Amino acid sequence: MGTYASLRKISLFDTLVYVLLALILLGVLFPCLYVLLSSFATKQEMLSRGFFLIPETWTLNSYGYLFSNHNFLTSYWNAFEITIVGTALSISATTLMAYGLSRTWLKGRKLLNIMVVFTVLFSGGIIPMYLLTSQLGLLNSYWSLFLNNLILPFNLIVMRSFFQNTPKELEEAARIDGCGEWRLFFSVMLPLSMTSVATFTVFYAVFYWNSYFQAILFISDSQMIPLQVFLRQIVLESGNSLESVAGGYEFGPPVKMAVVVMASIPMIVMYPFFQKYFDKGMLMGSVKG
Repeated sequence: MGTYASLRKISLFDTLVYVLLALILLGVLFPCLYVLLSSFATKQEMLSRGFFLIPETWTLNSYGYLFSNHNFLTSYWNAFEITIVGTALSISATTLMAYGLSRTWLKGRKLLNIMVVFTVLFSGGIIPMYLLTSQLGLLNSYWSLFLNNLILPFNLIVMRSFFQNTPKELEEAARIDGCGEWRLFFSVMLPLSMTSVATFTVFYAVFYWNSYFQAILFISDSQMIPLQVFLRQIVLESGNSLESVAGGYEFGPPVKMAVVVMASIPMIVMYPFFQKYFDKGMLMGSVKG
């Protein structure tokens, strides 16, 4: 009797959990589904019907307009360029610095580690960052985005912890075989850390793809803005201002929805292939430093 009651309680609890998860899933998916389906509607239907989920008339005009729009295609390519180059630079700098900070023989190591933690707690501020970037002559240059985001402190701290926890026996064996510091890093430590490198490569790629605030600050050339800035301008502006951004406002609201869908596709396509690295990254923060 007691066992039956226990199973009944568990079953009721499971039911409540599933209902709650279903509601959360609905709350997450509904806006995405609305944006996707609205991108296939016509401008007239969206303006006349107000809110709806299933369009009465299906059309690809919004996507056709986007793929014929020079500003959209340029910003899309800019976003890929920033993401690829920025990710490569960031993961290279992060692994090298993390390895250096994990070496006990490095002079000033403790001070450098304190400075890294300090940047996690305190920011230099937007105005000093802008002034410094301007004085270095990096405005309207992608280097303003790369250098200001070259190393994210959290990624650096976790990578440093990984190198610190690598078995010392491997390092000693490599040194006995005659490995210098550079060869030790590239031939031994880096191959051992490829899972961590892959994880933070994904994190950096998502970071660069989604970043737009610094691009707004540092990039004013309309031919250099990434997709995220273009998307922000499309969503927030209207009327004559929108015409100057999108090169015309023929389809209205469906075009906005189509831009949102196009901006989401790379991350949606990437996630199934790199899900294990996302999951591993969520657990890496618990590594003892």
